[in-house]
Amino acid sequence: MRVLHVIPSLDPQDGGPSVALPLMARALANEGVEVEAALTLTAADAGSRGISFGEPVAREGFQARFFKRQTGFYKVSLPLRAWLACHVREYDLLHIHALFSFASLAAAGAARRSKVPYIMRPLGLLNAWGMENRRRRVKALSFRLFDRPALDGAAAVHYTSREERDEAARLKLRPPGVVLPLGIDLAPFRAPADPEIFLQRFPNARGRDVILFLSRVNPKKGLDLLFPAFARARARYPRALLVIAGDGDGEYLARLRADAERLGIGGDILWTGFLEGADKLSALAAATLFTLPSYSENFGIALVEALAAGLACLTTEGVAVGGDLRERDAGIVVPCDESALADALGRLLGDASLRSRLGANARRLAAERFSLEAMGAALKGLYQRILEGRPADQ
Repeated sequence: MRVLHVIPSLDPQDGGPSVALPLMARALANEGVEVEAALTLTAADAGSRGISFGEPVAREGFQARFFKRQTGFYKVSLPLRAWLACHVREYDLLHIHALFSFASLAAAGAARRSKVPYIMRPLGLLNAWGMENRRRRVKALSFRLFDRPALDGAAAVHYTSREERDEAARLKLRPPGVVLPLGIDLAPFRAPADPEIFLQRFPNARGRDVILFLSRVNPKKGLDLLFPAFARARARYPRALLVIAGDGDGEYLARLRADAERLGIGGDILWTGFLEGADKLSALAAATLFTLPSYSENFGIALVEALAAGLACLTTEGVAVGGDLRERDAGIVVPCDESALADALGRLLGDASLRSRLGANARRLAAERFSLEAMGAALKGLYQRILEGRPADQ
């Protein structure tokens, strides 16, 4: 079986989808599926990385092909569209990631013309928050003219949580919706990470109760709720330190810093920037608890990594994985509300036994539900059902 994954970007700083796809590819490779990926890249980034456009680049478990991106908006790549038109018939199936993207629409169009079955993964962009925030009018027009026809032509729509599927049900899409959770590589979490790597790099965190936020920094992540909630919790627990581990738009970061100063918590927030590899594992090991207070998150891969690290986690009802946390007593889930966040932060900071119980349950949940092995087997099963003409949601 030969499968092509199409995604606008594989830059880890673009967030969870770019992290998830290589993990999918590794999981599928372990199941004997041949995986390639097609994506876009700017000329500057290609030059700095020594990448030749259109040529296969070996990654762990798959080959990636990069195509020159002409615009940042919608990540338009005419060379990608031309390549897809010539080569899409070489694959048994396409798995397309994202909506409101030139790459996704080009892939769906090429697959339909060549009668190659394809799956679309909307990345949470079909929920109400995703449709109504950030370029709402452009999205509404694009959805009506381009994205809905692309979705309706798919063999299946891949959702990563029940919540994502249920919220998209209002759109009455034609294809069956299939819920397949993402998985992560649990191997790095099986042995305790060393917090000293993080503490030596950021000595101001030593001796503090670290509340770790590790994600892209953008408005949907709920930092406008977290900052005042942290201010209230810190008044009771002055050892608390909020660590913001992630990058974002410079103007938005400046506004957040100004908000922190206005709230009187500027000295109790540590801005680390983007962390990966050993630095990320060490940050998780140094943390007292983890929080992801997003308004909307179709999955929440950073949260799953925190579960695997055995951290007590606090999240909001906008994060789809929150349902699993509630079912398994593996974290605290609150409404997207400043007071609720503040109360939950106080509970976790003040109760070590609660943190210990939640952390142990979190580690078990990650191992049982969010492994690479489970994801690989589920994806291969979906592909086989589609190629054999059986119901995708069987």
